Amino acid sequence: MSKENPPHPPRPPFPPFTRETALQKVRLAEDGWNNRDPAKVALAYTVDSIWRNRAEFPRGHDQIVEFLTRKWAQETEYRLIKELWAYEGNRIAVRFAYESKDLDGNWTRSYGNENWEFDENGLMQKRFASINDLPINEAERKFHWPQGRRPDDHPGLSELGL
Repeated sequence: MSKENPPHPPRPPFPPFTRETALQKVRLAEDGWNNRDPAKVALAYTVDSIWRNRAEFPRGHDQIVEFLTRKWAQETEYRLIKELWAYEGNRIAVRFAYESKDLDGNWTRSYGNENWEFDENGLMQKRFASINDLPINEAERKFHWPQGRRPDDHPGLSELGL
């Protein structure tokens, strides 16, 4: 490890995942992304993490931070819900949806799936995301909490029919 990319502290829960710990990991990831702080989000990944996000392939913290900084500058009013799909050993699969507004005021709901792989310290070392976008009108929005963490009583994807 270089001095510029020191190792990060462990991030429980750790693999191998149980249903309970996989659900915890998914909610922690959702909370982090909803707080929209690229540097803090990057701490959940190994320093050499490998991503595929649509047609982009960020590698390592610097590229992850740059990617997220650019993403959230373009996707305002960002709100995300993740749902556990499957888990085994050190891997978790999720489905998700997020709503955001672009700089021209157009709303989008983005749907996707992610496959995650974790190291023994609970840091994500691989993230593969496939995402589709659906333009929506503001009246079609379903995610209405204040920016930041989704409230515990706000419905999840299944409850919203997504």
